[in-house]
Amino acid sequence: MSMLRPYYLLWKSGHYYLKINAIRQCSRSMATIKQSPSEYCLNLVRKHDHESFLCTLLLPNEIRSVAIAIRAFNVEVATVEDQVRDTRNGLLRLKFWEDAINGVYEDSPPKTPTALELHRTLKKCKLSKRYFKRLIEARYSKLESPTFPNLASIENYAENAFSSIYYLLLEAKNTKDLNTDHFASHFGKASGIVTLIRAIPYYAQKSEITLPQELIAKHKVSLRSVFRGQISKEFKDALFELSSCANSHLQKARLLKDKVEKTNNVVFLPYLITESYLEKLRRVDFDVFDPKLQKKDNLLPLRLYWRKVLNKLC
Repeated sequence: MSMLRPYYLLWKSGHYYLKINAIRQCSRSMATIKQSPSEYCLNLVRKHDHESFLCTLLLPNEIRSVAIAIRAFNVEVATVEDQVRDTRNGLLRLKFWEDAINGVYEDSPPKTPTALELHRTLKKCKLSKRYFKRLIEARYSKLESPTFPNLASIENYAENAFSSIYYLLLEAKNTKDLNTDHFASHFGKASGIVTLIRAIPYYAQKSEITLPQELIAKHKVSLRSVFRGQISKEFKDALFELSSCANSHLQKARLLKDKVEKTNNVVFLPYLITESYLEKLRRVDFDVFDPKLQKKDNLLPLRLYWRKVLNKLC
């Protein structure tokens, strides 16, 4: 029971909420109008990347605030495309964040909560600027060219936009290990591809598609039917190939699990989420529009916590 003391589950309105004593003080001030940079980042991640928020709460105390700042920055750049109506304004916003990162590393951050929090965390640990740059560059490329020509381009995007986050988290833990970096690379690619698959219904409503053009052409997928939310054998075949690519990276990561120090297992808790979605997608026969895939997993906090207790990587 003592092991469970820092964590407790509440049942409220039919949903589980995972609370951690270490963030009680922050949680009390979330409802206030004026927030500190750390509170702002916490709320930003909780609102826009709830699954990562749950995983971050389970990180060790010494890197949790750093991880929240990293995740908050990622949310800032990742949501740019949803906040603008034209590419030009999106590029200007990304340019702001590019300049902001330069300012953070030059001890002159802009007066925005996320930039200020990142600047504060850099006083605690050393993080490589190039990974933040990669996060921005990935969004630049997607904004300028929203369609992916082939699987290789999606893998490259996922490496920059997702693996970079795990490289930063490992740096926050002061981990320097080639095998762990390789694990992070493969897992990040799998996570990025799965995120794009999960976003297909959202993009379909905007008459956009995240499937690579080579798979659309290879399987003769009707974009009109996709935009209408209709499933077809051709579309399922393309999704099967794309999800197989994600699963391949998961399996490559799994082969490295015994070479990753157990103290780093907690960094990769999102592995559970990525793996679970691929299994759910398989069970609905790759119908990405199936309502079962849209349901919130109310047991996810408990499953993540149990994975941490077991200190199991995958």
